[in-house]
Amino acid sequence: MTHVVVRGLPFSTRLAGTHAKDLIASDKARAQKLLKGINPHGPLAFYESHRRRREHERHERHEHERHEHYERHRHHHAGGAASTGSSGTGSTGTGTGTGTPSGGSGTGTTSGDGVDVSDASVNYNATVGVGSPATDYTLLIDTGSSNTWVGADQKYAPTTSSKSTGNTVNVSYGSGSFSGTEYVDQVTIAPDLVIQQQSIGVATQATGFSGVDGILGVGPTDLTQGTVSNTTTVPTVTDNLFSQGTISTEVLAISFEPSTTSDPANGELTFGGTDSTKYTGEITYTPITTTSPASAYWGINQSVTYGNSTTLLSGNPGIVDTGTTLLLLASDAFSKYEKATGGVLDNTTGLLTITEAQYESLESLYFVIGGTTFEFTANAQIWPRALNSAIGGQEGTIYLIASDIGSNSGSGLDFINGFGWLQRFYSVFDTTNTQVGIATTPYTDATTN
Repeated sequence: MTHVVVRGLPFSTRLAGTHAKDLIASDKARAQKLLKGINPHGPLAFYESHRRRREHERHERHEHERHEHYERHRHHHAGGAASTGSSGTGSTGTGTGTGTPSGGSGTGTTSGDGVDVSDASVNYNATVGVGSPATDYTLLIDTGSSNTWVGADQKYAPTTSSKSTGNTVNVSYGSGSFSGTEYVDQVTIAPDLVIQQQSIGVATQATGFSGVDGILGVGPTDLTQGTVSNTTTVPTVTDNLFSQGTISTEVLAISFEPSTTSDPANGELTFGGTDSTKYTGEITYTPITTTSPASAYWGINQSVTYGNSTTLLSGNPGIVDTGTTLLLLASDAFSKYEKATGGVLDNTTGLLTITEAQYESLESLYFVIGGTTFEFTANAQIWPRALNSAIGGQEGTIYLIASDIGSNSGSGLDFINGFGWLQRFYSVFDTTNTQVGIATTPYTDATTN
């Protein structure tokens, strides 16, 4: 679906680390969590969340009907005397609304071991308005958690649209946490993305979130489980955009523009569809892989070749992940890439380096996704040379952005197409149809690096 009115949220990109070795370590640690299937947040997790919710609602209806049947039966046999005790028994079964849904495994973010924005090596900051009139807050966009909250830096400013529910909110992330009070308020993501009565957390205590005011959680609803008192789960911003009729499908699309400056305002997140001004040609859609653990996230199957003859991966499962900085390849595939490029491991940064002569002869990587071949050019494969100092690198040195995922192919997670890869393509995360879309952009063949 292409929208005439672009429901987009511009954002800026910020690397969480200050050295290449930190980024690599963060990427690999995140990959190990993904390999273990921690905090699934792909479309299958979304549908599992909805299945649990429906199951819980059926259980609630059954309990209610059973209680009504019991009351009718008791009234029939005991006559009017039963009415005097009805108020005392009316609470029977109501406690189930605040616990874990039937079949739930307690996978909410309270575990403190999630795959979320706190352990991502690249962060995305956006300005989001809360209240009426709106106060602007700088929030981290997180696909791996689902609570939206403010107050880490700039404090919450209640307005006429703000209402405290009296419930407490407690969320722990991979590193960092916040606690506070639940409010419902108007949230303005963009002029055409205004949400009424959105549940938000207002932090009275927050750790691990310097320089930002909180999080815009766009993960599956199930990840809010157990985070708000007296509540099973809370609707996310995406849930409410859908239920309030602002968007017609549960789709997030992301576009980037490669940049050579730090903290660039180079991205846009589109809710509910795609923006045809951000990509070229057609979008290729491919279903979520059936191979675990990649299937629990935005996992796809892809083949990768270096040049025309060196096959690195052949229909292998992996994921497309905004929280990973580099292009990670299974160890055996990375070894082939290292040999084919002639790259040498740099002890200072931990990245492969090549000479200027090797760069001139560097061949493209070809990714086959959903039957379409996407070219990842030589320039796309290198770190932006203008930003070498930002990762502790040497001026003029050419660093490759492909790195070792830390396990051989066959693990069920044989690649991660991270931020370095996503900068060159338009990506669509389609929960409604359980698929990922990829398209070229005006920057696919850019030579800015």
